[in-house]
Amino acid sequence: MLQKTYVKSKDLWKVKFTFKHDSAETVEILGLNSDWENSIPLSKKKDGSFSTEITLPKNSQHEFKYRVNKTEWMEEPEADDQNVNAFGSTNSVLILN
Repeated sequence: MLQKTYVKSKDLWKVKFTFKHDSAETVEILGLNSDWENSIPLSKKKDGSFSTEITLPKNSQHEFKYRVNKTEWMEEPEADDQNVNAFGSTNSVLILN
């Protein structure tokens, strides 16, 4: 789940990423700001979901994927769009206008 909040005073977006997967021990995001090397870990909550909040610039677009348990790549079902990647699967797209 994506929750986007525009912060007018700072001209940026706060985006809360929430992800739930029954067998997940770890969940991380890769691809934001075109960074596929450095992951952003999500924190595990009491209900078993994982979440993090990230600040991103206005008028930007980001392709990303979740990596579950360091091995399984998954898309965000509530993403603004999906783009086919070089590996034949799809990346989730976040659009911040």
